[in-house]
Amino acid sequence: MLGLLPVRLDAAPTTAYLMTGEHCARDCAFCAQARSSRGRAHRLSRVIWPPFPAGEVLPRLGDACRAGRIRRACFQVVHSGDYLQRVRQVIAEVRREVDIPLCVSIGLRTVEQVRELLEAGVDVVGLPLDAVTPQLYRDVKGGSWERHLRLLQEAAAQFPGRVGTHLIIGLGESEEEAIRLIGELAACGIGVALFAFTPLPGTRLEHHRPPDLRTYRRVQAAHYLLKRGLMQPDGMKFKDGRLVDWGISREELVLYLADGEAFRTTGCPDCNRPYYNERPGKTPYNYPRPLNPREAAEAVGLVVEG
Repeated sequence: MLGLLPVRLDAAPTTAYLMTGEHCARDCAFCAQARSSRGRAHRLSRVIWPPFPAGEVLPRLGDACRAGRIRRACFQVVHSGDYLQRVRQVIAEVRREVDIPLCVSIGLRTVEQVRELLEAGVDVVGLPLDAVTPQLYRDVKGGSWERHLRLLQEAAAQFPGRVGTHLIIGLGESEEEAIRLIGELAACGIGVALFAFTPLPGTRLEHHRPPDLRTYRRVQAAHYLLKRGLMQPDGMKFKDGRLVDWGISREELVLYLADGEAFRTTGCPDCNRPYYNERPGKTPYNYPRPLNPREAAEAVGLVVEG
């Protein structure tokens, strides 16, 4: 969309995704930027992030925004060097070029750091939790899940509507663990972007399987319904970790999901992340565009019959 590379697109991004830094100081087991990763240096998830000078990118970003092709910019901030100072500098450079909503996905330690980025001109700060349970967090990311969740909750309370997180489905959690956490985050006003685990060569989880599509669809549907208050956490029932009773009738469930919106990419407004988790030609985990009637019916069928 910025015209920096000749590429074919069957679903154009509505957000400009930009990465700052590389070779992270952290060692997340799923990430190509991790300290121990043997993967390609310019990869994050399935996406290749070729390097370009800021002086070449920013004017093109401004042109794409003014033409209406791009409606938001999202910075993926790699935890290396003085990464907080680096992203503040980039934000200032973008703001001099164009006035569009900005979101930042970044690892922070304090609410004050969140405040600094919001005051610098960021619209939404994403603090990726990634793992659904404390044990998975320790296994795949290292550190304290509880501390990270507490930071999310405190930041969301101070800055309503301006704090979000990422959850990666397929790391080893149950549907119950994922859905109950989503309900807790939604109750705190924390926006949730769902990702499907993607195995990447050179990472510690390169041989781990991606999630079953039926499971992912149920988690997507639960997220959609919980966020909109169309079902209540107390009404759900689980068996062996799997959601078996939604607390609403089958007819209501089908009606709420029929338009397919539940199965589109979640995150900040105007974020569609084409093929971030999937390959062209395969059924997407997250649709980057409105579903057609056949796609919507298939997705709903996996939820109610799966």
